[in-house]
Amino acid sequence: MSKLKIMKVGSRGSALALTQSKWVVEKIKEKHPGVGVEIVIIKTTGDKLSNAPLSEIGGKGVFSKELEEALLRKDVDLAVHSLKDMPAETPAGLHIPVVPLREDPRDVLVSRGGKRLEKLPKGALIGTSSLRRGCQLKHRFPGFKIVPIRGNLGTRIRKLEAENLDAVVVAMAGMNRMGMTKKITQIIPDDIIVPAIGQGALGLELRSDDAYTAQLVSFLDDPPSRIAVQAERAFLKCFGGGCQLPIGAHAEVNEDVVNIVAVVASLDGKILIKDQATAGLQFAELLGRCTAQRILSRGGKEILASAYRCE
Repeated sequence: MSKLKIMKVGSRGSALALTQSKWVVEKIKEKHPGVGVEIVIIKTTGDKLSNAPLSEIGGKGVFSKELEEALLRKDVDLAVHSLKDMPAETPAGLHIPVVPLREDPRDVLVSRGGKRLEKLPKGALIGTSSLRRGCQLKHRFPGFKIVPIRGNLGTRIRKLEAENLDAVVVAMAGMNRMGMTKKITQIIPDDIIVPAIGQGALGLELRSDDAYTAQLVSFLDDPPSRIAVQAERAFLKCFGGGCQLPIGAHAEVNEDVVNIVAVVASLDGKILIKDQATAGLQFAELLGRCTAQRILSRGGKEILASAYRCE
């Protein structure tokens, strides 16, 4: 790169967010040693209201809005997001052209005494901040009691003991990135909990007219990860685009095709609608939309309407 500048990278201030952003910064410095890079910490609504359930403070953009506003003001040149926290649509003037290699998107169980889901007693208290996780767990294990918990990853793990919970469910990607894999009791397969849209994936958001920064970070893009996320986010868009809904979708690229499994569940867990499909890589977004339309036509519209009424 012939042009030199200080690149400002916007990041949330949580330990996990900073770990992710520092990884991006280190990669940029390795690739372009002549370019200065610094992290700018930005506090989001989701960080400020850390004790309120996400479904109550409004899932859309609570972890991304302030970062995007900083981008549009040109206070930062790049924002590093966990894509699972992102609404399906980006504001005018912004885009997400780079998705680095995705971490494992599955959820994991961390339990007291090392008990797996099937070994936990009826009435077990399971902590999670996610409607998606709670609804799917209640469908498979109707005796469980879901306890809403918030906070960063370390805080949620500590609440296992502090709030006398039997287990908590968190993302495997975060546990991997924070070096906490030894605490994992069980990796939860898709047939029990379908992961969140974009879980395990980072998104690098830029101003649409900033060709310099786009060129600078293009080497970080992993096409299979980006294509899989495109399918998932197209699915999300059909449900209104918010990241706090009782839905999940997990897409994977396998050679020249992309496979998706998706789910919507009622808040009480009694109804669960699942679908899966495959398409060519060039049809990833269409695959997500068509999968969503099938689920909506099979009762998903009614589940979604009920979920919105309960917000």
